[in-house]
Amino acid sequence: MTAPIGIGAPRESALLLDKDHEPLRFGFLLAPRFSMMSLSSAIEPIRVANRLLGRKAFDWYTCSTDGQPVMASNDLVLEAGAVDEATDRIDALVLCGGTRLTAAQERPIIRALRNASRRKRAIGALSTATHLVARAGLLAGYRCTIHWENLPALREEFPGLIVTEAVYEIDRDRLTSSGGTTAMDMMLHIILLRYGSDIAHEVAAQFQHAKIRAHNEPQSGWRQRNLTYQPPVIRRATTIMQEHIEDPLAIREIADQAGISERQMERLFTTHLSLRPMHYYLMLRTERARELLSYTEQPLVEIAVATGFGSVAHFSRWFLHFHDQLPSQYRKTSRTGV
Repeated sequence: MTAPIGIGAPRESALLLDKDHEPLRFGFLLAPRFSMMSLSSAIEPIRVANRLLGRKAFDWYTCSTDGQPVMASNDLVLEAGAVDEATDRIDALVLCGGTRLTAAQERPIIRALRNASRRKRAIGALSTATHLVARAGLLAGYRCTIHWENLPALREEFPGLIVTEAVYEIDRDRLTSSGGTTAMDMMLHIILLRYGSDIAHEVAAQFQHAKIRAHNEPQSGWRQRNLTYQPPVIRRATTIMQEHIEDPLAIREIADQAGISERQMERLFTTHLSLRPMHYYLMLRTERARELLSYTEQPLVEIAVATGFGSVAHFSRWFLHFHDQLPSQYRKTSRTGV
């Protein structure tokens, strides 16, 4: 189940709203090669809130599955305590994701998340970590979000989840942010709920963060960025293409739905995107395949079907054309980093 941007309003747990419960304690579970930007964006607002409030309204711990230091994706190493000990004294366990993990790396993280959930701790995820929280079975019935690059793979693997394209989602005792500075907006929202707009905006001002984004604001992915200033008819046509990845439409049908002739569409795409509509459509489909290769274990034949190709050979030919590698080669290099 997919969900449009802005479905529903945040439904925060009573614990997040209860400003008499102090400090509100977060445990940040660091996955190998986690995103330092996401972690910093989550911790810094509550650190500054403490300073402005003049007391420890929030507390936080960094932890790992084995209590050993963890290397971030930028090669910096952060000290971490054992997650089992941290779970004893926290209100929320927030998984900090980053690059793709092996099955062996995932298993202890999933155990830690399930243990925290059984103990009635709120569960959160930053950036790509939503995927692992879903694999732990902890997002059924909750709205959630993930980094735009991972959205297709999450929806493909978990079609029953309510996955939005929002910058962050807070649904009762589940908190998910789409990565980077969106974690700051999520924490600023929690500060606003507990201590009011003035404090939240004062915290934001400390980081030159001019606007606290609402939960239902859309992410800024490459497709949206690249199309922002294109003619409306191109945006309509590309939206139709993105909605029909698995069941591709003929270019003539897309032109009809966009309200132009096929010849006009050819001319506009060539002028503004430097690609014929057919090739742009194929590029979108192979880009979706690239995401599935990186973030799922689906066999090539299933990915070919999911992206509208009639055979693995047809899929491989066009993937090689746009990405300079065969799908099997891309899957291997995307996970080894070489």
